[in-house]
Amino acid sequence: MRTSRLRLLRRSWTAVLTAAGSVALLVSGFIATPTSAAEAGCRVDYTVNQWAGGYTAQVKVTNLGPAVNGWRLTWTHADGQRVTSAWNATVTQAGASVVAVNTGWNGSLATGGSAEFGVQGNWSSANPAPTDFALNDVVCGGTGTTPPPTTPPPSADCGSAVVCSGFEDQTGTTPSGTWQFAAPDCQGTGTAAVDTSVAHSGGRSLRIDGRAGYCNHAFVASTANLSSVGPVMYVRMWVRHTTAPPAAHVTFVSLPDSSQGGRALRVGGQNGALQWNRETDDATLPAQSPAGVAQSRPLPTGSWQCLRFAIDTTAPKLDTWLGDERIPGLHADGVPTQDIDQQWLARTTPPRPTTLRLGWESYGTGDDTLWFDDVAVTSSPIGC
Repeated sequence: MRTSRLRLLRRSWTAVLTAAGSVALLVSGFIATPTSAAEAGCRVDYTVNQWAGGYTAQVKVTNLGPAVNGWRLTWTHADGQRVTSAWNATVTQAGASVVAVNTGWNGSLATGGSAEFGVQGNWSSANPAPTDFALNDVVCGGTGTTPPPTTPPPSADCGSAVVCSGFEDQTGTTPSGTWQFAAPDCQGTGTAAVDTSVAHSGGRSLRIDGRAGYCNHAFVASTANLSSVGPVMYVRMWVRHTTAPPAAHVTFVSLPDSSQGGRALRVGGQNGALQWNRETDDATLPAQSPAGVAQSRPLPTGSWQCLRFAIDTTAPKLDTWLGDERIPGLHADGVPTQDIDQQWLARTTPPRPTTLRLGWESYGTGDDTLWFDDVAVTSSPIGC
């Protein structure tokens, strides 16, 4: 979907039933305690991505009571919402009542165990949070606020990183020294330069004037060898875009990968939202279905954005953060999820990036001018 037509709103609600049997509801900083509750407990994290007339919701149910073998989560959509599809659970709706039942592989929940599934649906007048969740007929109930997803530690220092650059060591307008111009496959009119008029910090940044068309590749590659970074490789950069990503596929970060024979892991966009792409088999994360794209995020334009990746070199796992938000659709956890990482996990060979390239390539339409600054690649989590 194009960003001009899609406005993603992230909303989170949490219902917690304590082991003592009382429900604590956190709503805008106020605590309310109902007078009665069920004997056992559960917790539901219900995270919505919403646009005009439609939504997806990621649902995580945690069992706080005795272990169960087979679960059934129920809730009510009282404002006319309709569930149209689901993944990792069988979900049906009759009137306002919604029932989600486990699949064959995620039905066992130990005490403290959890299962995740997702739904897609339509809404018309309103799309408020469900307030009456029940697990196997035991009420969880309530609304609240989910804390932000776990993110890497807050330190933004990258002094000991394999790559740690704000481009302040660049003395001219042509990238040099530890940063070299590269045009994989073919070169056209795209250009790269050291810019002293726009920067996230300090007085310099890397500017890319990207042009549409396959043979307009323009990248600047770090000369650092990343083969020893890991076992998890953490990448942090600040990036500033001028033009919203088009519907066509584009790439602005390329990581040549020895597990693909030198072909690249690529970060870019398609259908107006961020995505990962694997060059060998052209797999995408998330899948480019409407439900998959809705789990990603558009990259804002006209301002500096902190973008971070965690690439596991021992398993086909990835995580991606925009600012402090972990993007649900850019998360591969080793368990295939329809519309997100099911296609991505069809290849089980772990990635092994060896080089970092920053720039632009478009496989159709899509010019852009963008800047990079404060770039780091390290074996330890790094903040913005």
